[in-house]
Amino acid sequence: MTMPQTDDRSFDFPAIDRRTVATLLIAGAVATLAFDAFGQGLSPLLGFAALAPVPLAQSVLKTVFGLESAPAAHLLHYFTGLVAYALGWMLVARPLARRIAPGLPWWLAAVAYGGALWVFALYVMAHLVAGLPAFLGFTGIAWVALIGHVLYAVVLAAVVEARRAA
Repeated sequence: MTMPQTDDRSFDFPAIDRRTVATLLIAGAVATLAFDAFGQGLSPLLGFAALAPVPLAQSVLKTVFGLESAPAAHLLHYFTGLVAYALGWMLVARPLARRIAPGLPWWLAAVAYGGALWVFALYVMAHLVAGLPAFLGFTGIAWVALIGHVLYAVVLAAVVEARRAA
């Protein structure tokens, strides 16, 4: 009896070097700028809800650490966008997408990653950690947050792909 071959390819992790770190920070910065510009500028300008990532970060800090600090909440928001979510794309989401669906375009994988970020932010962090209603009660801010997180992920992935191709 012959056992089926298993695919033991490892994830396609980027090399840990200066260029990768620069890519991480540049992509995270540009994507965070896009997220904030959309969620706090364009969306309310068009008559939709304004995103409030810093108050959500404040709720998380208060619940987890008992800390009430707007500066710390700003730092948490920017660290999340500049580093944490960018690392999630480069070290988990994109390598996983390449492994599971090698032909999937990067932008479609990024849309899925943005949806996962939305679930993480509005269900895990807002609801399970901070005790707010799940997905903030599916009010207007929840849908603006969905678009914002998908936009963040697509911009992030576009910068990573552009730097990889250069």
